[in-house]
Amino acid sequence: MLTVLPIRYVADVEASRDFYAGLGLAVRPEPGAAVWVRLTAAAGAVGVHAATVSQGRPPGATELGFTTDEPLEAVARRLESNGYPYELVEENFGTSIRVTDPDGVVVQIQRIDPDTVRRSAAAVGGEAG
Repeated sequence: MLTVLPIRYVADVEASRDFYAGLGLAVRPEPGAAVWVRLTAAAGAVGVHAATVSQGRPPGATELGFTTDEPLEAVARRLESNGYPYELVEENFGTSIRVTDPDGVVVQIQRIDPDTVRRSAAAVGGEAG
């Protein structure tokens, strides 16, 4: 089985480990903890998005994002209790949380609303369904 493993190159592995663990990822113990950590989630995927309808992101841009089936309010409470300021953002697919990691990279956590996605896709002439 092939598993997607995006790699974020960071200035401080420990601070980033704590940040992503605070988002809800699990730390997988491995050798080399000072320079490498693998954080796991229940599932993963790679999203490909048309830049033309991405609200200003240029072709080739990459974001680190997570989808969740838990209420965003629960994610927000977890971020707040771990000391990470966040922003709730209304997107064309539903609502997302934007939070900045220790290297200053904005990370998106989203709960996708299928009805909102269908309406948005229809509005830009994409497939609805």
